[in-house]
Amino acid sequence: MERTFAIIKPDAVKARHAGQILQRIEESGFRILALRLQHLTKTEAEGFYAVHRARPFFGSLTDFMSSGPCIVMCLEAPDAIKKWRTLMGATDPAKADAGTLRKQFGASIEFNATHGSDAPETAAFEIGYFFRGMEIG
Repeated sequence: MERTFAIIKPDAVKARHAGQILQRIEESGFRILALRLQHLTKTEAEGFYAVHRARPFFGSLTDFMSSGPCIVMCLEAPDAIKKWRTLMGATDPAKADAGTLRKQFGASIEFNATHGSDAPETAAFEIGYFFRGMEIG
């Protein structure tokens, strides 16, 4: 079993797609170990996305991620990182495969409904950023 970190981003929460996304997560065989509705501050978003600080999109990304509530989760499944990234689809919803979350719920590269860890090290950092060990079931 492997763990990954996932976010249902503010655009999807605002559009009331969270329930459908959670249903797809469970139907895809993930076990939700921890889940919280959270409204990130700008500082919290900057800390989470610190790896992108030098990128030109950093400011707009952190503005967006602190614009409203999101749902943060720790998911578990065999090969969870790859499995979650496949379910999410390509970062750009226009290039995402049919049936993926971003194709169905994303509007653009920036407003793409979901986030997921890209490697075991990233997952460990991201899970730890939002959840203490005893919060994970």
